[in-house]
Amino acid sequence: MLLPEVKNHYGKLKFLIDGEWVDSKSTNIEQDTNPATDEPIAELPNATVEEAVQAVEAAHRAFQTWRNVSIRDRAYMLFSMHHKFRDNYDMLCRVLTQDHGRTIGEAKGSVARVLENIESACSAVYGLPKQNEHVMNLATGIDEYLTWEPLGAFLIISPGNIPMHAWSSFVPYALAAGCTVVVSPSRQDPVAAETVNRVTMEAGFPKGVINVVHGGRNINKEILSHPFIKGVGFIGSNRAGWELFDLCGRLGKTSSINGNGKNHVVIMPDADIDTAIPWLLRACFGMTGQRCLGVDNVVVIGNIYDEVKSKFKEAAAKMKLGYGLDPEVELGPYTTKAGMQKILDWTEKSLAEGAKMVLDGRNVKVEDYPKGYFLGPIIIENVNPDMSMAKQEAFGAVSALIRGDSLDQAIEWINTKTNLGHSACIMTQSGKNARKFMREVNVGNVGVNLGVAQPYAFFPLGSRRESFVGTAKSRLASMRMFMDEKTVTARWL
Repeated sequence: MLLPEVKNHYGKLKFLIDGEWVDSKSTNIEQDTNPATDEPIAELPNATVEEAVQAVEAAHRAFQTWRNVSIRDRAYMLFSMHHKFRDNYDMLCRVLTQDHGRTIGEAKGSVARVLENIESACSAVYGLPKQNEHVMNLATGIDEYLTWEPLGAFLIISPGNIPMHAWSSFVPYALAAGCTVVVSPSRQDPVAAETVNRVTMEAGFPKGVINVVHGGRNINKEILSHPFIKGVGFIGSNRAGWELFDLCGRLGKTSSINGNGKNHVVIMPDADIDTAIPWLLRACFGMTGQRCLGVDNVVVIGNIYDEVKSKFKEAAAKMKLGYGLDPEVELGPYTTKAGMQKILDWTEKSLAEGAKMVLDGRNVKVEDYPKGYFLGPIIIENVNPDMSMAKQEAFGAVSALIRGDSLDQAIEWINTKTNLGHSACIMTQSGKNARKFMREVNVGNVGVNLGVAQPYAFFPLGSRRESFVGTAKSRLASMRMFMDEKTVTARWL
C-alpha cells in the first residue's frame, strides 16, 4: 500500500531571496517529474543573472549582522532547526522519495543524516571558543592571540542524487560558523531542495542568512565570481567540480569539492558470505546506485567466487521494483531518463569490451508504472581492472564481479587502476587482513565488514585523489573552510 504523496503537484517553484519566497521573472521554465510515473510534479524556473545577484547581495548584507550573533543564540537557532526537521521528518521523507525516486526506507536514512549534520553543527558552535588560543607573556609584556572568524557569504551547490543530505553537509556548518549562504540546488529534484530550505526557515533565521535560487552551471559561475562570495561547497561530478575549483583558484576563493568515485568491495575467502550478500545489495543497488559511496566493483578473492556470484545473483533477482512510497519496494527508479540511459550505454560498452552478463535488468516491466525510469539490478562478470568499466564510475544499479588472487593484488588495483579515491570496503574475519587493508588502501573512506563506508556527521567525508579538491572536507571539517585564522600580537608594557 502506497504512502500518500504530500502533494500531487507543487506548482511553480519560488526563490528565497532576503527572507521572502518570491516568484522568478525568468521565462526559462522546466518541468520537474516524478521518476516513478514520468508525470510533472512542479515547474522549475531557471534564475536570471539579476536574481542571482540579488540573492548574493542579500547574503552579504545578512552576514554583517549574523557574524555578530552570539554563539549561544546561533546554537539556539540550530537547535530550533533540528526540532523543525524532527517535526517534519515524515513529510521530508515522502517528498524526497517522490522527487528523487529512492525508496522510503532510503529516504528515512537520508533525512536521518540531515538530522545528524545539524546535531554536529550544534556541537561545532560550542566548540568555537576552544579553537581560539591565548598565550600570555609570550615575551615580556607581550601576549599573542589566535582567533577564528567567519569569512562571509558562500555558494552551496547541492546535487541531484542526495539533495537533502549534501545540503546538510554544508549549510548548518556555515550557519554555525557565522556565515551566510546562497543555495543553488540541482535541477533534477528541486522540490526536495525547496522543501528542505522551507523547513529550515521555519526555525526563524534572519532574512538573508539563507537564500535559494534555481539555475545551472552558468548561474553558479556568476554567483561564485561575485566579489561578495568567499567560496563554494559542492558535491557532484568531477567535470563540474574541477571547473569550480579552477575558478576558485583564479579568484582566490576557498572551496570544498567532492566529485566522482569508483568504489570497491573486497570479499576475502574467510568472509561470512551469507551475511555479506545483504551488504552487497545495499552497496551496489541502494538508491539505484546513484550515490558517491556506492560500489561498482566487487573483487572476490580465492575459490569462493562461484558461491558469491550465485548467491548475489539470486538475492538481487528477488529485489522488488516500484514506486518508493510502497514500503515493500527495494529498488526505485532512476532520478532522470538521462541517468537511466547512461546506465544502458555503460552496460552496452561493458559487454562490447568483453564483459558477460550475469543478471540482466535492462528490460524490466514494473506493473502500474510503465513510464517510470526503471532498470533492474545488473551484474556483469569477466571483468579485469584494466577495462574502462572497472575504472569509470557507472552511477547506477550495476555491479562488476572481478576475480582476484590476493589481498595485495586487490589493494594494488584500488590504488593504481583508478585515479578516484572515495571509498573501499573489505569483508573478512581476519583482523590482520582488515588492518592491512585499512592502512594501505589509498581512499578516504574505508569500511570493514560493511558495504558502504559512510562516516558519521562529525567525521569528514574523507575522499582522496581526484575525488576531492579544495580547502577542507565537508561536514564538520567544513568549518575550516567557512572560517579563517587571525593572529593578534599585543604589547601591554
